[in-house]
Amino acid sequence: MAASMGDLFCFCADPAGPARAMVEVRFISSLKGKGLFATRNIHKGETIFVEKPVVSSQFLWNALYRYKACDHCLRALETAEENAQRLLGKSYRVLPHPEQCSIRKDLHQHCPHCQVAYCSAECRQSAFEQYHQVLCLGPSREDPKHPLNKLQDAWRNIHYPPETSSIMLLARMVATVKQAKNKDWWIKLFSQFCSKTANEEEEIVHKLLGDKFKGQLELLRRLFTEALYEEHLSRWFTPEGFRSLFALVGTNGQGIGTSSLSQWVHACDALELPPHEREQLDAFTDQLYKDIETETGEFLNCEGSGLYVLQSCCKPRAEKGRRPLVSTYPNAETSFPDNNFLLHLIALEEIKPGEEICISYLDCCQRERSRHSRHKILREHYLFTCSCPKCLAQADDANLTSEEEEELEGEGETDDAELEDEMTDV
Repeated sequence: MAASMGDLFCFCADPAGPARAMVEVRFISSLKGKGLFATRNIHKGETIFVEKPVVSSQFLWNALYRYKACDHCLRALETAEENAQRLLGKSYRVLPHPEQCSIRKDLHQHCPHCQVAYCSAECRQSAFEQYHQVLCLGPSREDPKHPLNKLQDAWRNIHYPPETSSIMLLARMVATVKQAKNKDWWIKLFSQFCSKTANEEEEIVHKLLGDKFKGQLELLRRLFTEALYEEHLSRWFTPEGFRSLFALVGTNGQGIGTSSLSQWVHACDALELPPHEREQLDAFTDQLYKDIETETGEFLNCEGSGLYVLQSCCKPRAEKGRRPLVSTYPNAETSFPDNNFLLHLIALEEIKPGEEICISYLDCCQRERSRHSRHKILREHYLFTCSCPKCLAQADDANLTSEEEEELEGEGETDDAELEDEMTDV
């Protein structure tokens, strides 16, 4: 059943067949769950599949701070120049080569009732048909007493940036079932995602909500029930079921990032320019990003998360201490080059038939940190200890985090040297 459901959300450049021409989902064990395996040779740099999420949602603080994105596919809605000006807090920065901006404002639409924005008529219609009929606030969009607004406000007061999930992802799951003609089909689809034990669920909820998570989870459950109760999903609204729903999203949710400015930069990089013009453009872009980092920090993108059927099978699936895991040693990585929620899975190396396809929970910088630092991040955020080849090879290394190693190495350096190191780190 999982295979046929997954095909509905996947695309592939292979003219010979669907995305599953390259991969198949296999059940590994009750401990590890499902995995994704290659069915043919996959070359380095090849797109394994392109997948759209079952549901997705922009983060609430991200939206509140005017990161304008399509309410359905998360495509950035600002032009590259508008994006840069907002991030800089200035209105006078003019970008060269404006024709390289891909944003089509003439295609943008709004819900006629609640005025949420979409990048196209297709996205507005898709949202309306899947979940927006239930979630549309109409004239109550700014009413703080509306049950959905109370729920979102409570979430923002609990889950501060940097955000990792959104209560509205859960809301769209419920709304999808409420609107569906075949409710059991959707319920079965959501059940395909990885689940955890009761203790692990508590750890995940603790990570999402903080030390007072039990009281906060109950508050959210009551507001969630008030806003969205559905008889077909009655278990989701019980204390145990709501905790499991939270853990499902915490375990399987994939972060999504979009940026019209990033798209403009990539398009400019591809331009064939005379050497002196290329040098000027590169210098302009480098300075632009430095200025944005000074003004805005690391929050550059429209951000959200989504549930992806196939991608969720690529995540490390083993429990604590189990093998094998390929978490700090991935053979594939995800990206969002289309400036929307379409996830591209790209091979990082040659993958042979029968080989498991794995991605990393760690970004490229985190993967270069010490074994102890990597394990600390994975235990705190994802509840397991990695035993990939890299971690096994470093098993005898001292149990020091990268920061502790740097402190030891830096003993005896002059103040000027320490300051230079700090500036380099930034």
